[in-house]
Amino acid sequence: MATADEVHISDNDLKPFFVLHKASNSQQHARKPVGRTSRKVKVNLSSSLAASDESQLLDDQLHKNSRMKNFHDAWVKIESTIKDVLHNINADVFNEINGWVQKSFGAICSSGKLDTNKATCSYPIVTDVTSNQIFTAFVVMSNIEFVDDLQTFADLGVHLQSHGCHMANLSSVDFSAKSGIGGCLRSLLRQILNGSTDAADISILASWYMEHDNYKNPVVVIIEDMDRCSASVLSDFILMLSEWVIKIPVILILGVATTLEAPKNILSSKAVQHLSPSKFFLGHPTDRLDAIIEAVLVKPCSGFLVGHKVAAFIRNCFLRQDGTLTSFVRAVKMAIVQHFLMEPLSFTVKGLLDEEVAEADAWPRQALDLPSCMRLSEPKSEALLSGASQMKEVLNLWSSVVLCLHEVGKNQRTTLLDLYDEALDPKLYNLRNSDHLEVKPDPQRPSWNYDMHGQSFERQKGGLISRTIRQIRDLPPAALHQLLEKWDKQTEGVDMIHEKVKELRLQEDDNLKEPPTRSRKQTIRNNGNSDKLSEKAAALITCMTREHMQPIECIPFHEIVCFRNADKLQAALVGDPRKRIQLDLLECNKFLKCSCCCTKSHNVPISSMHDTSLMYTLAQEHGNLINLHDWYQSFKAVISQTTVKDKHKSKVSPSPKKRKITAQPQIITEASAQARFCRAVTELQITGLLRMPSKRRQDYVQRVAFGL
Repeated sequence: MATADEVHISDNDLKPFFVLHKASNSQQHARKPVGRTSRKVKVNLSSSLAASDESQLLDDQLHKNSRMKNFHDAWVKIESTIKDVLHNINADVFNEINGWVQKSFGAICSSGKLDTNKATCSYPIVTDVTSNQIFTAFVVMSNIEFVDDLQTFADLGVHLQSHGCHMANLSSVDFSAKSGIGGCLRSLLRQILNGSTDAADISILASWYMEHDNYKNPVVVIIEDMDRCSASVLSDFILMLSEWVIKIPVILILGVATTLEAPKNILSSKAVQHLSPSKFFLGHPTDRLDAIIEAVLVKPCSGFLVGHKVAAFIRNCFLRQDGTLTSFVRAVKMAIVQHFLMEPLSFTVKGLLDEEVAEADAWPRQALDLPSCMRLSEPKSEALLSGASQMKEVLNLWSSVVLCLHEVGKNQRTTLLDLYDEALDPKLYNLRNSDHLEVKPDPQRPSWNYDMHGQSFERQKGGLISRTIRQIRDLPPAALHQLLEKWDKQTEGVDMIHEKVKELRLQEDDNLKEPPTRSRKQTIRNNGNSDKLSEKAAALITCMTREHMQPIECIPFHEIVCFRNADKLQAALVGDPRKRIQLDLLECNKFLKCSCCCTKSHNVPISSMHDTSLMYTLAQEHGNLINLHDWYQSFKAVISQTTVKDKHKSKVSPSPKKRKITAQPQIITEASAQARFCRAVTELQITGLLRMPSKRRQDYVQRVAFGL
């Protein structure tokens, strides 16, 4: 490694300039002019320290690799879980669409198969209008943004292809006015013919369809978002297909993002006449979001959880911004990244991924220094061994209670996102343990919040949870019976809760076994038994909430698996790149970690700094406009001075106090100084911190960013 003094810079050198620093030698400052014995001791001591430092660096590197591996495993698990959830939600719709495709293809084939000569001719067959009808499915998307349904239509294409259909997925980009009908036709042929042609001739598709038994399966064309397509191009495409539908039984699937009136508003009346429409509806975005939250965050499937502030931030981002599942999943992924980068003990999170936590997956000794472990009453050794298993048990109880509450609130459109946000609040948990759970909300209190549907609920005393519990008392017997069945399924595997639910269901069965009677007294008695059962159900969920609904932030060792820094997540999602660039330029010594820069005071320009960092530090002395001549002279004066210690190591004084440090000018040519100056100014312009000179003021540059 060489210092800035030793770097040779030629006038014609246009390669990127890097300033490298020589690491400080700690042994030079520690040497003493003593005998051989003392020097031997010093050498042994330094070697032992070096060995320990090397061992510590090796452990840190191993832990870092484990953290990155755990992050990869956790995200792969979450990503596959999300795909499975969305596939299960869309499975019924996909099967329904596939049945419609096969039925439509059968109706087309019922008219008989064309002979090869007619089917492969280059002109369409003219028939009556009714035979030119194209079976078309309008798939209504309820999402705010189309980005959430991109994967849905891709999965639909894979599903239909697995059932023998010839598939082509076209996007709105293929139906642009610039590409015309030739663009969408080329894309159609490339997908169905596997890229064997690049011509825009539909007769090629007709010839291919009659060869090699291809005619036995339908040709399905999915147009993902017809609202964004060019109306004229899409209309011409439909008219072209209607002329060839006898030769090529094409079936259209059109994604509609708005309403079913969109086709009439987008397509021409002539194109609409050739469509034989059917309607299909995808799942509601709220149902998809609830399913993802249940599988990823409520149930500990990946060993990663979020705290209350992070959950509230993600919820607010979803409600106030685009409200898409894509943005929600991106926020969860960024939270995972930040957690594994910030938490040193996250390399032990793999224990929660396993079905059974063994003793080998116990928390490390350093976990006892976490804030959540300061008040542990049990012995430390037992806490380390049983910490992971106890955490899994508490999380299973917590998730079971949350899902039982959500089953109650579904009738009142209570979303799992709102319920999940409140269930994570440690303050409300402590309040529920101290006060009665079902406290009536006080309208005079200013702390009102709103759920996803705009309904207000008071949060100070478990507002949404208490409101959900109160709904049980008003359930009719049939709805109460269905609720208990759902509770029975939700609590399977959680014996502590499941046994109580079974007891309540046995009492319900006893009431149903009573012989029916038409007397008024017996009817009143049956209604009284039903009310009594609903009271017991409300009391059961109240007890479950108070005893088992312990948030993750109230559990020891939760820092290892729980991400709570909402500010870091906000900075990572929203970001402030210009501020980050300024800080990096002004504090370059934190990244270089060189001895010469670290010994200097903050923001003092020295010659060993990187040119761009040095230039931006000098720019702080100017205002809105920076005179290029003055700026260059300051830059040249700094880089021309360098700290030179003794020239010859043989003449170094044995005592560090007698060493002299002098400042001598470094020989730098004018051309090299100007080249370095121009390169640094260009880099500052690229980063968006400077605006280059204008024709009016050619000797000044303008600063764009101010303040940090």
